[in-house]
Amino acid sequence: MIRVMLVDDHAVVRMGFRMLLATAQMEVVAEAESGEQACRDDPRVLADVVVMDISMPGMGGLEALRRLLAHRPDARVLALSAHDAVAYAQRALNGGALGYLSKRSAPDALIEAVRTVARGERYVDPDIAHRMAQAQVEGEASPSDVLSEREFAVFIQLAQGFTVPQIAEQLKLASSTVGTHLYNIKQKLGVANQAELTLIGLSWGLIQP
Repeated sequence: MIRVMLVDDHAVVRMGFRMLLATAQMEVVAEAESGEQACRDDPRVLADVVVMDISMPGMGGLEALRRLLAHRPDARVLALSAHDAVAYAQRALNGGALGYLSKRSAPDALIEAVRTVARGERYVDPDIAHRMAQAQVEGEASPSDVLSEREFAVFIQLAQGFTVPQIAEQLKLASSTVGTHLYNIKQKLGVANQAELTLIGLSWGLIQP
């Protein structure tokens, strides 16, 4: 039986996933409502697969993925997102997630994805995989392509309207460090202010209107 930890800030979503996985003889051994909780609980739980929403309040799933794998490099993580943006998939997979699945996928896809990741194999939502390949062929650059892992995490927070002190608190960084990242992000993306970062986030589907 595959042991799963569900990480999502919505209790209803976790309940639905738990019931769905139970039909496939999978056991949800732990649930977490934030990336912070997932990182705290993972050493104790040691689930076969961590199913993690990457768009959560606080540090968010991408930062949680980085921290979790730093402490348990062999952890098998299936990243989930309501966003269909290719940049999120690229960032999650480059960050060490074995799988990436859109929440809009059919229920059976979650079961298949968990089984695939549990075997140590890669699973990518077919539609997103197609668009990733298409973007690569067309040479289309996104914020994910030009920003470092940490810069991308800060960019998402900035695009959502958070201030430098708020981001420093959420990502456990010094405000001066976040300020440096902000400067580098603006230089790399060619923008002058935070409002323009928000527009970029919206245009790439990285944040919701």
